[in-house]
Amino acid sequence: MAESGDKKNPQVGIPERLPLLPMRDIVVFPHMLLPLFIARGISIRAIEEALAGNKMVLLAAQKSLDIEGPQPGDIYSVGTVGAIMRMIKLPDGKVKVLVQGLAKAKIVSFVQSAPFYQVKIKKVVEPARDGVSVESEAVIRTVKEQVERMVSLGKPIIPDVVAVIENMENPGRLADMVASNMGLTVDAAQEVLELQDPIARLRKVSGFLAKEMDVLLVQQKIQSEARGEMDKMQREYFLREQMKAIQKELGDSDERIEEIEEFRVKIAAAEMPEKVAKEAEKQLKRLGKMHPDSAEAGTVRTYLEWLVELPWGKSTRDNLDIHLAKKVLDEDHYNLEKVKERILEFLAVRKMKGRMKGPILCFVGPPGVGKTSLGRSIARAIGREFVRVSLGGIRDEAEIRGHRRTYVGSLPGRIIQGIKQAGTNNPVFMMDEIDKIGIDFRGDPSSALLEVLDPEQNHAFSDHYLGVPFDLSNVMFITTANQIDPIPVPLRDRMEMIEISSYTTEEKEGIARNYLIPRQLSEHGVSAGAVHISDAAIRHVVTQYTREAGVRNLEREIAHILRKIVRQMAEGKRRKYHVGPSSVHRYLGIPKFLPEAEQEKDEVGVATGLAWTPTGGDILRVEATTMTGKGGLTLTGSLGDVMKESAQAALSYIRSRSKHFGILPGTFSKTDIHIHVPAGAIPKDGPSAGITMATALASVLTGCILRRDMAMTGEVTLQGRVLPVGGLKEKILAAKRAGIKGIILPRRNKKDLEEVPLQAQRGMKFIFADHMDDVLVSAFRGSLKRPHQHQKL
Repeated sequence: MAESGDKKNPQVGIPERLPLLPMRDIVVFPHMLLPLFIARGISIRAIEEALAGNKMVLLAAQKSLDIEGPQPGDIYSVGTVGAIMRMIKLPDGKVKVLVQGLAKAKIVSFVQSAPFYQVKIKKVVEPARDGVSVESEAVIRTVKEQVERMVSLGKPIIPDVVAVIENMENPGRLADMVASNMGLTVDAAQEVLELQDPIARLRKVSGFLAKEMDVLLVQQKIQSEARGEMDKMQREYFLREQMKAIQKELGDSDERIEEIEEFRVKIAAAEMPEKVAKEAEKQLKRLGKMHPDSAEAGTVRTYLEWLVELPWGKSTRDNLDIHLAKKVLDEDHYNLEKVKERILEFLAVRKMKGRMKGPILCFVGPPGVGKTSLGRSIARAIGREFVRVSLGGIRDEAEIRGHRRTYVGSLPGRIIQGIKQAGTNNPVFMMDEIDKIGIDFRGDPSSALLEVLDPEQNHAFSDHYLGVPFDLSNVMFITTANQIDPIPVPLRDRMEMIEISSYTTEEKEGIARNYLIPRQLSEHGVSAGAVHISDAAIRHVVTQYTREAGVRNLEREIAHILRKIVRQMAEGKRRKYHVGPSSVHRYLGIPKFLPEAEQEKDEVGVATGLAWTPTGGDILRVEATTMTGKGGLTLTGSLGDVMKESAQAALSYIRSRSKHFGILPGTFSKTDIHIHVPAGAIPKDGPSAGITMATALASVLTGCILRRDMAMTGEVTLQGRVLPVGGLKEKILAAKRAGIKGIILPRRNKKDLEEVPLQAQRGMKFIFADHMDDVLVSAFRGSLKRPHQHQKL
C-alpha cells in the first residue's frame, strides 16, 4: 500500500448515495492506494455501477469473514469512500481493481439491496486542531520510534513505507498509515478507523504497537534459544566425533557395543550347530568393523537377524497319546480312514523308537475333499505347529531356495520363511497345489524341492540366502495335489502317495450332518434347535444341486438355505424351520442336476461305459452305427488322442475276430462306421472306454442287443485282453446313481474293490473279465448271432 498526495486525492464531490462494496478480510483507510480482487457477484455489480457513474464506492468491512452473502446488520457502519482508479477482468470471472481511499464515511441507511447494495452515507469530518501541541508531538514521536523498533526486531514493513512514516507529521494520517501496515485484525483495524479524534486514534495505534513489540520480543527470545540449542547439538556432535577418534586410538569399542553384544547373546541362545555359529561369529566381526550407516552393514545386520531368529534347537514335543490323536482326527474329519491310519502309525513308531525322520506325504484327490484342512487337523492331533505354503503358479526356483545375499532386497526361500514363522524346527509343513508348479526359463521350482522332500538329503538343506545347512529332517512335510501326472517323476518318487477319493452320497450326508450344518449354523448366528434339515433334504441337495467329488458346493448350498431362513427370522415370520426334500426348491430354486435318464430299452450298438472326472464319476452312453461306404471310421464327441487310439484298437480287434463273430467277408470294405460319445462339448480322454467301444462295435456289426443295465470299464488290447483301469470308486458311485445293476470290470481290478465302501457295493453285481469274450457274454442280451441285414452288406 502507498499513500497518495493531497493533489491526487481530492475529497470533494462525494455524493450522498454510493454502491457498497463489503470487504471480508481488510479495512481500508483514507489516503491509501491498494489493489482488490473481487469475486462475489454482488460486489462485481457494485463495481460496474460505480464505473458507470462517478467511479466511487463505499468500502466497509464485514463483521464476520465466514458470511458469503452479508446482510445490512453484518456490515460495519463506518467505512471509507474509495475511488476506482483502474479495473481488469480476469479469465476466471474475477475482477481486479485499484482503489484509492478518499475519506471516511458513515452509512446512514441502506437504499437498495439488489442486485447490489446502495447506501446513503454521511462524510465523517475529523475535529480541527490549532497548531501542533506538545501532547501530539510526543505521541507522534513515540509511534515513529515504535515503528523503528519493530523493524529492528524483524517486523516485515516495506522500506518505502517506513520512509513515508518518518516524514509524516499529521497525527490522523500517521495513525491510518501505521494501522494499515501493521497487519491488524479486522476488529482492531475497525476500532482505529471509527475513532474521529486523531490523537486518540494515534494513541490507540501506539497501544497496538506496544503489544506487537512484546510478541516480537518473545519470538526473538524463542529464536535465540533455538539457535543456542542447535549450537549445543553441533558442539555435542563434534565432541562425540572427537570421542570416537580417541576411543579408536585407544582400541575401545564405539557406541555399537550394545548392538554387538546383543547379537552375541542371541547367537549363544539360538543353539546353533557349530558350523552355523562360526559363520554367525564371522559375520558379527565384519559388522563390528563396518561403518553403521553403510549399505553392507545393513545387509549383514539383516542376515544376522535371520540367523538368530531361526529355531535351530527349538522344537515342540509330540503328543504320543494314540487314542487322543485318533479322537482329534475323528472330530475334524469324517471317514478318510487310510490317512488317519497312516498318522497313527507314525505316532506309534515315534512312541516306540523315540526319534525318526518326518514322513513326507502327498494327499492326491479332487478339489473339496479336505486335503488342506486335513493337514491342520494332523498338526493339532500330534501337537505341532502348522505352516501352509501355496506352491500354485510359482515359477522361480529362488522361491524355494531363496536369493543370494549379493542381490538387493534378497530374502530366504519359502521353506526357511515358513520355519521361522512356525518358531519350531519340527512343524507340520503343508505345501499346497504341488502339481501346479510352473516351469520356465527362470528355473524349475519342482527340482529345487527334490532336496527339501528327500529324507536322505534334507537334514542339511542349504538356502542360498543363509549359506549354511538347516536340518529339515524333523519337519513333517505334507503336500497336496489334484492329479499325480503333472508331478515330475523324481519328485513323485520322494513322496508317499495317499489317494483321497471322492465322497459317496452317504459320506456327504454324514459330513453335512456332523460338520457342515453345525458350522454354518454357528456362522449365521442360528441356534441348533431353530432349524432342522432332514437327512432326505441333505440327500436331495447332494444329488440334485451339487455334482462334485468334495463338499465345497454342498456347504455353499447349505449356507444358501440358511441365509434365506435367517432373513425370514429377521423379518419375524417364524422361529422354527424344518427343511424337507419337498421344500428344498423354495430355498435353492429348480434342481441344477437331474438324475441320469434311464435308457428305455435294450438297444443295438449302445453300450454303457464308466468314466472318471476330477469331480467324481460319470456314465457314458457309447453309440455306434454303420452305413454303406468305403470302410471309414468316424469318431465324434470331443475325444482325446488316447481315446481315439482305443477306438482304433477296438475296431482292429473286431476285424481280426470277424469270422468268430459271423461277420461276412467284405463287410468292412463296404461299410462306414461312426462312433459317438454324447455330451460332445465335454473333452474326454483315456483308455478305460476301450471295452465299451469294442462292445458297441460288436453289437452294431452283429446286430446283437446290449443290456442297458450293464455298465463296463477297461482297456482293450488288439488280442482282446482286458487291462485294469483307475478311478474305480468314482465309477462305481456313478453307476449306482444311474441305477445300473451290474458292472463289468477287469479281473485285475478285483483287489481295488476293498477301497470301495460297502454301501456303494450293496445291490450291485460285479463281473470280472480277462478277455473281450467274457465281456460280450455278459453284455449281450441273449447269444451272439448275426442278423440277416448284415448278410446282405
